[in-house]
Amino acid sequence: MAEPRKFGRYEVVAELGKGAMGTVYQARDPMLNRTVAIKTVNMDLDRDEVADYEARFYQEARAAGGLNHPNIVTIYDIGKTGTIAYMAMELLEGNELRSIMAQGKVPSVAQAIEIAAQAAEGLGYAHDHDVVHRDIKPANLMIVRDGLVKITDFGIARMRSSEVRTQTGVVLGSPRYMSPEQVVGKRAEPRSDIFSLGVILYEMVTGKAPFTGEDVSAIMFQILNFVPPPPSSINPDAPEMLDFIVAKALAKSPGDRYASAREMASDLRECRRQVPARSSVSLALKPVAPSFDPESAEQLLVLTAPHTRHSDAESSVPESAPALGLSKAFDSMAATSRLIVQTSASGEFAGVTTPIPPNLGQRGFDRGETPGWSPRDKLIFTASVIGAALLGAFIVLA
Repeated sequence: MAEPRKFGRYEVVAELGKGAMGTVYQARDPMLNRTVAIKTVNMDLDRDEVADYEARFYQEARAAGGLNHPNIVTIYDIGKTGTIAYMAMELLEGNELRSIMAQGKVPSVAQAIEIAAQAAEGLGYAHDHDVVHRDIKPANLMIVRDGLVKITDFGIARMRSSEVRTQTGVVLGSPRYMSPEQVVGKRAEPRSDIFSLGVILYEMVTGKAPFTGEDVSAIMFQILNFVPPPPSSINPDAPEMLDFIVAKALAKSPGDRYASAREMASDLRECRRQVPARSSVSLALKPVAPSFDPESAEQLLVLTAPHTRHSDAESSVPESAPALGLSKAFDSMAATSRLIVQTSASGEFAGVTTPIPPNLGQRGFDRGETPGWSPRDKLIFTASVIGAALLGAFIVLA
C-alpha cells in the first residue's frame, strides 16, 4: 500500500530514507511554516504484531518527546494516518558518525573526545529522566551545525516505568556496541549506554572496533571475554588519561563503570583540555591516514584472549602492549597509580608527576600530591610476586 503524501497537517516534501520499521520523510508544517522530519511506522501488519509495534512506537515518542536537551533530537508531534503512525521531529542537517567513519574520515583525538563528551552529556540528561537508549551506535549520533552532536532514534529506548516488553530471547541493539549484560539478555541500564559509548570512543580514537568477529556469535564472545589494548598503544596521540576513561567505560561489570554518563562527560572534558588544541574543533572531518599498522593491532587483540585460547596465537606475536585493565578500586589513588604503570609499555610513569584530575583519584590529587607506592602497596606487591613464584614452582614440579 502506498504511503500518503500527507501525515496529519504535515505535507511530505521528499523521502529521506527507509528502515526496518518505516520510512523517514522531509515534510513541511504549514501551521508553523517550518520543515520537519517525519518518521513513520507501517501498522499494516498481522494482528498479533500490530499491538507490539504500535506500543513500541508510542513508547519511543513518550521517551524522546519528554527530553529537552541540546544533544538530543527534539520531538514535536505524534499522530496516526490510517495504518501508519508517525512522529514529527527536528530535521537535522548533518552527517551520521557512521557515514563519516565509513568514508575513512578519521576524527582527531580531540574531535573524538569532543563527540563522546557531548554524547555523554545527552545520555546523562536522558538517564536523569529515566530513559535508557539501549542502542547507542555511530548511526545514532549525528554531527550537525558547528560540530553539535545529536543523539537520535530512541526507537528501542525503554522508560523504566514502561510496561512494554520485548519478546523473550530477542536481543535489541547493535552487536558490536552492545554491553556484556545485553549480550547475555539481562536488563539494560544507564551503564549499558556508557559501555556502548566507550566502544564508539575507542573506535574513533584507534580506527578499529574493540570487539570484532566474523559473525555475531564471535563478536558477542569478545564482548564477554576480551579486554582490548589501551587506545594509546594503537594511537600514540591518545593521552594516558583517555586509557583510564575507556577502561572504566568498557569494564565488563556494570558496577565497575562510571556511576553516571555525566561523570564520564566530566572526565572527557578534562581529558580534552590535556590534548593539544588545534585551530578549531569544527568536526568537519578530513581523511587522515592511520598512524598504526592494522595487522599489528589485530595481533594485540590476540594477547588479550583467555589463557585457554593462547595456543591459537603465533609465538612470534610481540608483547608490545599490555591489556587495558581496570582495578575494582579504580577511584583510589593507589589503584590509579598501579593502572598507570600497567598501561605504560616503557614503565616511565612509575613516578608520575603529571597531575591527574580529582575525579580519577580522589585521595591526594586534590592536594597536589604525587602518586606513588605506599608501604602497604609494596607489601602487597611483594606478597603477590612471592605467591606467583610459589604457584609457578608448584605447577612446574607437579
